[in-house]
Amino acid sequence: MTRAVPVLPGNAKYVLLGADCRPYLSTMPGQLGGHRRGKLYGRLDCPAALRAIAAGGYVRHRVFFADEATAVTAGYRPCAACLPDAYRKWKNAYVRTR
Repeated sequence: MTRAVPVLPGNAKYVLLGADCRPYLSTMPGQLGGHRRGKLYGRLDCPAALRAIAAGGYVRHRVFFADEATAVTAGYRPCAACLPDAYRKWKNAYVRTR
């Protein structure tokens, strides 16, 4: 089964998620990938994400962000596997606010 690849208008080649969690077109690729259902973000070369993709999962809920600030503002958390320092800081702040 072949999936159709959408044609994006103008020079846009990428669809990124904004701070408002809405998709927008971009001429630049995202710097970070994320998982919509898990509300997490990480590096594009994240071993955990690559394993999930290779196993046939994850892709359907994959999103991309221009930068970390956008991902955080959109309510996503850092990945524990590929961003352990950022995850630890997030986790400590999350525990304190509960």
